[in-house]
Amino acid sequence: MKIFVVDRDFCDIRIDKYLIDLLNISRSKIQKLIDSNNIKVNGKDIKNSYIVRVDDEIIVNDIIENNEILPEKMDLDIIYEDEYLLVVNKPSGMVVHPSLGHYTNTLVNGLMYYTSLSNDKIRPGIVHRIDKDTSGLLLVAKNDDVHLYLSEEIKKRKVNRKYIALVHGVIKNDSGTIDAPIGRDLFDRKKMAVTDINSKDAITHFKVLDRYKDSTLIECVLETGRTHQIRVHMNYIGYPIVNDPLYGRKKIINDFGQMLHAKSIGFVHPIKGKYMEFECDCPKEFYDILNLFKER
Repeated sequence: MKIFVVDRDFCDIRIDKYLIDLLNISRSKIQKLIDSNNIKVNGKDIKNSYIVRVDDEIIVNDIIENNEILPEKMDLDIIYEDEYLLVVNKPSGMVVHPSLGHYTNTLVNGLMYYTSLSNDKIRPGIVHRIDKDTSGLLLVAKNDDVHLYLSEEIKKRKVNRKYIALVHGVIKNDSGTIDAPIGRDLFDRKKMAVTDINSKDAITHFKVLDRYKDSTLIECVLETGRTHQIRVHMNYIGYPIVNDPLYGRKKIINDFGQMLHAKSIGFVHPIKGKYMEFECDCPKEFYDILNLFKER
């Protein structure tokens, strides 16, 4: 499910036009969603000619073909597993769960083939997400009680998540904290931005691991978990992530994706009651690009 609240800069247009940029799908697909009553405004069904108004709440239900997520056999890099949960290392380029335009070849399709998951029609097992082109660790729940517990721990900011990133520019300070609210970009609805309009608090801590001629390797710790948080925050302070096609500089080295890796995750086990922490190294492709910057 996706929820949007219309602000003043994007009102007084047809709802299908409003949603095309947000959802990045065709007008015909939006029409199908409207016809099947899977798009509602302020809790009511609408027609595609509806004109959106300020503060309209638009709810779009993710539609999976045949209303079913199909299990798919695929290679998974399982870092830890027990009867309650697992920690998986997601490769860059893989979508986490089925959504509009991505119905197959997602991590959830592979997990459903591999094991039982918590009961969610769209995101079974998925406690939190990372972007398609970000690699690294994800926490996955095998039943509803574990899913609820871990979700609440994330809301309470009790799950520790560390990322490794390579950014453009040389950061002078050895560490820092970015405390800046994030919401939908007012000029490009596909992006997020630091803004006071319809935003949520967002806090990222970072420290410098190494400096190169024109780039910096950093470790980031998330205090909150907003969409694209690290990517938005680093771009906001003038150090965009290398290879980021949305927030970075125009020159993309290859199709690996942004140089951002979810390195570690730590949490209190919902059943065993003890703190557990897991790490995974950056993928080879990450080091290939990193070495290019080291050698400049």
